[in-house]
Amino acid sequence: MDPQNSPYGHQSYGQPYGQSYGQAEPGYAPEPQPQPRLDAGKLWAGGLMTAVIAALTAVVALLLVRGVLDVPVFAPEGDGLMGNATTGALAGGAAVAALVATALLNLLIVATPRPERFFAWIIGLATAVMVLLPFTTGLTWQAKLGTAGVYLVIGIAIGSLLSSVARGAVRRY
Repeated sequence: MDPQNSPYGHQSYGQPYGQSYGQAEPGYAPEPQPQPRLDAGKLWAGGLMTAVIAALTAVVALLLVRGVLDVPVFAPEGDGLMGNATTGALAGGAAVAALVATALLNLLIVATPRPERFFAWIIGLATAVMVLLPFTTGLTWQAKLGTAGVYLVIGIAIGSLLSSVARGAVRRY
């Protein structure tokens, strides 16, 4: 039907003839949303500081569990998955874990929507694996709980610090 002869006049369903749906009226364009930008220098500086703190957290946790509480936290070399770990090796492992988590966080920020949620889940699950690992060995219950506690504190330190670092390293323009 020709719009001129339409019983509705020149308008069809509230739209002037020839104007398509979805065109914004002049002066009513939506404001552009700020685009997040990653400051990689801040992210990696925070990641390095997190690695230092994770290593120191491992040392403090071992001093508390081994020295103060007198709990043997790692099995002798031939006694299961845990092996014979030294304080330096655990501190180094915690630092490496923090740097790997920083690399993961960098990837998530540039490649995924809602990277903070993915990061929280991944860190939470990785920490859970490490906390449960001592319970798969033949260690005493004291040693299992002490080792799990050390891993839990390290995981919480890495996860909480890097989550905070990510908020500071992503700018909205």
